[in-house]
Amino acid sequence: MITASICTIGDEILIGQITDTNSSLIAKALNNKGIRVNLMISTGDNEPDIKKTLTKCVGDSDIVIITGGLGPTKDDITKKVLAEMSGSKKYVKNVQQMELNTVYFKERGIKMLDINIRQAYVPETCTVIANKIGTAPIMQFSVKKDDRQKIVFSMPGVPFETEHALPEVIKAIESFFKTENIFHKTICTIGIPESELAKTIEDWETGLPENIHLAYLPDAMLGVRLRMSIYGVDKITGEKELEEQSRKLYSLIRPSIYGEGDENPAGAVGKILMSENKTLCVAESCTGGMICSVFTENPGSSKYFYGGIICYDISVKTDILKVNKEVVEKYGVVSRQCAEAMATEVKNLLGTDYSISITGFAGPDGGTKENPVGTAWIAVCGKKGVISQRLFFRGTRNINRKRFTSHAIDLLRRNI
Repeated sequence: MITASICTIGDEILIGQITDTNSSLIAKALNNKGIRVNLMISTGDNEPDIKKTLTKCVGDSDIVIITGGLGPTKDDITKKVLAEMSGSKKYVKNVQQMELNTVYFKERGIKMLDINIRQAYVPETCTVIANKIGTAPIMQFSVKKDDRQKIVFSMPGVPFETEHALPEVIKAIESFFKTENIFHKTICTIGIPESELAKTIEDWETGLPENIHLAYLPDAMLGVRLRMSIYGVDKITGEKELEEQSRKLYSLIRPSIYGEGDENPAGAVGKILMSENKTLCVAESCTGGMICSVFTENPGSSKYFYGGIICYDISVKTDILKVNKEVVEKYGVVSRQCAEAMATEVKNLLGTDYSISITGFAGPDGGTKENPVGTAWIAVCGKKGVISQRLFFRGTRNINRKRFTSHAIDLLRRNI
């Protein structure tokens, strides 16, 4: 199998100042082409470390993809290292990148400085993939190591530039290597813990053919996704086998499945609401607008999502939503009675077919003996009346809010 190394360059990654999202994006694209990523590594912005890291990557893999270290500043020295490694004697101007950069700076009304001009100059040993949304071109090198030809790509570190250029890099790889067929199918589940899910499908998983690999992909917001991968077969055979295994999986856990592929819980619920021509609104406290946000991230959500009220303070619950003050005083804001009242009142206020409400203690402060930090009550109001559920998680504030959000959406899904 063809192998690849992914190298990110930048002190900002090593000190935790920014999160490396490029590596996961690149790894996913390579894996979809049947290329195994056998190394992910980060290194600092200094010449010795970059040389040492890239030498290892070239030695370990057929393909090396680098991101970062291509900016106009003095600490961006990746180009210099690659020029030396590839035996380049001089830099040459890439006309296409220079023209793109000239237009880019003119449109922004910014003077193009010498350091910007230098970005369009590349080692003579490289092939250029023009960067149409940035100023540093993508450089491709061919390097011989241990009598094997390796290819090295150097890409900008800015995530949206990496994402935009990646399809062209994949095309270049496919023209250089004959990649192995690989097919994936992802089943998305929610509302079932990973351990319970594994136990439920244990016999099915044990009986999978040897060329099908199963991966559990848990996520606080998306639930647990099950990705099946099949290697080394033709398209018809691969898709047929994955479809057959999917049918078996559905028969075991159908109520917990909300979609496939890259679908998200809010998008899945939105499709149901649109198909039934129904509408939705939200009243949320501890999640602070997160439920509204994940619904409106999905294109077309304006067809069914009316809006929401972030009732963080008690006064907003009682004065705006008109939740009875006696309910709050008697049962507390984090209670079944309060959540159900919130769902009922926001549905009446905004005039939708369905509503979701949530109230809880996300942490790290707050909570009571009866309702410790990590507790939330969620409720859904719809054609079947009002239903509610108590949640409890032992996570960080951010993780708790994500889990509260996904479970609130799932409560609606299971009741429509």
